[in-house]
Formats: sequence, C-alpha cells, structure tokens
Amino acid sequence: MKIMFMGTPDFAVASLRALVENEAGEITVITQPDKPKGRKMILTPPEVKAYAESVGLPVYQPKTLRDEEFDAFLREKDPDIIIVAAYGKILPKSVIEYPKYGCINVHGSLLPKYRGAAPVQRCLINGETETGNTIMYMDEGLDTGDMIVKSVVPIDIDDNAETLFSKMAKNGAELLISTLPNIVSGNIARQKQNDADATYASKVGKEDCLIDFTMTAKELHDRVRGLSPYLYAYAMRGETMLKLVRTALTDKKSDKEEGTLISDGKKLYVTCGDKALLEITEVLPAGKKQMKAIDYLRGNPVKDDERLIPVKE
Repeated sequence: MKIMFMGTPDFAVASLRALVENEAGEITVITQPDKPKGRKMILTPPEVKAYAESVGLPVYQPKTLRDEEFDAFLREKDPDIIIVAAYGKILPKSVIEYPKYGCINVHGSLLPKYRGAAPVQRCLINGETETGNTIMYMDEGLDTGDMIVKSVVPIDIDDNAETLFSKMAKNGAELLISTLPNIVSGNIARQKQNDADATYASKVGKEDCLIDFTMTAKELHDRVRGLSPYLYAYAMRGETMLKLVRTALTDKKSDKEEGTLISDGKKLYVTCGDKALLEITEVLPAGKKQMKAIDYLRGNPVKDDERLIPVKE
C-alpha cells in the first residue's frame, strides 16, 4: 500500500514512527517548510522531517498544495491513502478526494469538541479531566469530517501541554495502527459529527498568557499548565517579568488581596480569587533560566504584602 503521510510537529512523529515500525506500506512524507526558530532565528526542520530523514523516507516540503506542481506530484506518487496528523494546513478538495481509501486525520480531541489548531492546550486551559483522539475522514471543513473511531485519554491534574501531548501522540499512533486495516477493508461505520455539540480550539497566543488573579486557584493552575512549556502565563514582580512554569493546587487559604505573594523561604504561593493559595513551583525570571521556586527565592525573597501585578494588553 502506498501511503502519503502529512504531518509537522512532534505529535505527528509518533504516528509516522508507528507506520514505519509496523511496515504499513511505502511511505512518502509531506511536511511544512523549514522555519527560523530561537533567538538567533536558525532555519530549523520540522520534527517530522528530522525523523523521516533519519529512517530514510523521502520528504517533500511544498509551499502550497493548491497548484499544478503539487497536483502533478500527487498523481506521480499515486497514494492509496493519505494520513494526516497535525500538518497545519487546510487540504484542498483535490487532495482529499484523490486516494481510493480516503484521506484520514488523527485529530487530538474527542470530536466534535475542540475542533481547530490547539485542542490539547485548550482542553487543559478549560479544566477538562479527559480528552482523546479521533480518527476521521477529512472533508473541506475544519475537522468536520465523518468520524471512524475514538479513544479516551485521561488528564492528570498535574499534566501540562508537554506531558499531555506525549500521551496523546502515543495514543493516537496506537489508534491509527489498530484502525488502518479496517479502513482498508471497509470494515468501519462512518459516524457524522453533531455540529451542535462542536467547540473550537483556537491557537494559543500572547493574550492567553495574561494572568487574572481574580481567577480561582484551579482556573489559574489550568491556564499555567495549558500553556507550559511552549508559552508561559506571566505577571510583573516589580519591574521584572516573572513567567510561571509550573504550579500546584493546595488546601491553603489566605485573606490577602488577589495576587499577593506568600513565602516561608522554601515555598512560594500566590493568593487567588477564591482566597486559595496556589503554589508556584517553577518559574522563569526575565533574562534567566528556568528554576525551582526554592532556588528563585534564595536571591529574590518575598516582602510583606508584595503582589504580582497582571500585565494588560
């Protein structure tokens, strides 16, 4: 079987690796172009490209899927199935309808909830206790195609975006491999999505990093872990930005004003809108490396009634 695999970040690597290790077929890899990253803006290949080249798979990085050049390439490769996992671009109808076994997507949510670009981050920010993957047929809409199968992934209270991505990637890869034979044989029941139950997971951005200390401790904890470690919730401590890398819920309370820092010299807490104390366990101070709160406190002791000040847009 000839497979065209379309994916870009780490999440997609797990599915591609599973296809390779299970010898699912002859694989051609499509991924996005290399992009500049880091402070020095070094041109960096997508994670999918790095893995594909390490195992000798052919990799193509078209700037668009909507021109005659890609149409000719598609006909040349003549895939029996197209498998998409976090590719990052909307596929045109001409690509979706080409392969005889269809164009399927490994989507990181329990559809129709969390359609869109950031289902993993959004379910954490929203305080969900479970999520999962959906294998679906693609159509021209945004994650609106018929569903094939779902698999639930529990969310632990201390999961952040990185740990949940890892769980989701592994689960999605396993689901893909177990479902692929049934897709090829036609032994599946397509299930239409109920659009009335749909929610949208927009891409996370700077506006999501702004902290409101009138939030409950649980809401703030969910925001911190939904962003970390790719983006960080942040506030100002005096004239210095302080990014919150990791937090932990506690049963401690305080009558202090929201945003007030409290510390015994070893642990660092902030008062939230429900008067609960949220422990700040890891921070990223401006111009410094990520560190444990106890290390941060050694050089930055907390003063009485000192507050973190929210940053406004």
